[in-house]
Amino acid sequence: MKYVVLRIRSSRESSDIQDRTLRQMHLTKVNHCSLLPVSGSVEGMIKRVQHMVTWGEIESDTLTMLLRHRATNGGLTDEMVSENTDLKSVDEFAAALLSGDADFSDIPGLKNLFRLHPPKGGYKGIKKHCKNGGSLGYRGTEIKSLLERMLGPEINEGELNG
Repeated sequence: MKYVVLRIRSSRESSDIQDRTLRQMHLTKVNHCSLLPVSGSVEGMIKRVQHMVTWGEIESDTLTMLLRHRATNGGLTDEMVSENTDLKSVDEFAAALLSGDADFSDIPGLKNLFRLHPPKGGYKGIKKHCKNGGSLGYRGTEIKSLLERMLGPEINEGELNG
C-alpha cells in the first residue's frame, strides 16, 4: 500500500524543517504530488507538514491514470513499460509499483513526482481540514476524486467515469 501526498499550500510561513521535509517528499511546489510508502517515518513526515498537504491511499486505477497522463512528457505508454521492464502495460506497472515489485527508476526519465493542474472547481478551502469542510488532511481513498479533477483537460469524460 502507498500514500499519495499532494501539496496544497505554499511555504510562505513554514519553517526550514518543514521546507526540508517537503523537499524530501518531492513536493517543491503547490499542486505537486508524489507516491510514498506507508511507514512510520513517512507518517511522521506527513504529520510535520499536515497543515500544507492532503494525502490518502491510492488505488491501482488512479495510479494508472496519473502515470498515463502526467508521469513524463506526454505520459507513460505501454510501449515504454514493455521496453524497460518485464511488464506489458501501464496497468501492470501501476500494480507492481503499489505492491513494491517495481520502482520508478525502472523506466528512464520516470520520477516520483506528478505536476498537476489546480482542481477543476477549485479547492474547498486551503486553511481547514477536510473534516471541517476544507481541503487539508487525510482523505483515505476519497483522494481519487480530487486527483481526477486535477488531471487536466487532456482527460476525457469516459476515462473519469469508466
